[in-house]
Amino acid sequence: MSSENDAALMAEGDLVADYFEELLDIADLDGDIENSVSEGRAFVAIDTESELLVGKDGEVLDALQELARLVVMTETGHRSRLMVDVAGFRARRRAELVALAKDAIAEVQETGEQVRMAPLNAYERKIVHDEVAAAGLLSESEGEPPNRRVVVSTK
Repeated sequence: MSSENDAALMAEGDLVADYFEELLDIADLDGDIENSVSEGRAFVAIDTESELLVGKDGEVLDALQELARLVVMTETGHRSRLMVDVAGFRARRRAELVALAKDAIAEVQETGEQVRMAPLNAYERKIVHDEVAAAGLLSESEGEPPNRRVVVSTK
């Protein structure tokens, strides 16, 4: 990854961090905002005790992420793959998804039968697909959002 690209991604994160600073002020919420670059994308984390900006099943967090991407699009004219996390929700959810994927992998390896997982959003399905691929099994998504799910099977 070029340092020029990293600088552009940090600039995206800075735009969003400023936006979130104002949002926290307006909502009268305490929190620290961290901006970094990870896996070729900007990553903005709001470190707060409050779960208000996470919402049920991360719904508010997902909306904040979309708003953040719109802020970048409006300011730069470029689509962003920026990720937002609040109160460590995405990190905890990633760990849960990896555990669910490992359970599905073990079941497929044990029984030889395919396993259909619960519906997941695109980001969550990607985490599961990556875990399944690393285990040498096959996975595909089926169904229509919001009921799109991962099906794990042998090759």
